[in-house]
Amino acid sequence: MVQSARSESGRKRDAARKDDLIQIRASAGTKAILSRAASLRGQKLSEFMLDSARREAEEAILDQRSFFLDDAAHVAFLALLDAPAKPAEELRTRLKRKPVWER
Repeated sequence: MVQSARSESGRKRDAARKDDLIQIRASAGTKAILSRAASLRGQKLSEFMLDSARREAEEAILDQRSFFLDDAAHVAFLALLDAPAKPAEELRTRLKRKPVWER
């Protein structure tokens, strides 16, 4: 059992190894800003940059949504976009109220 636990932890460590190298060039001003932000978060510069870049990459990927429609569904979808639903009466009432800070 001890052997299997050791080999599993070794596999996890190997899977998490950071073998790939990413190199970038930046101006001194940019590096200073990044270094300051990293220190404010208690991170090394490389950790901060990698975390930030990964977050932005994930966001960029998630922003790309593709869906495919047949001709009839596409026409119906465009019709929905061209004629949005009318607001409910409750929403109209709320929008007509005076804001709390103006009372």
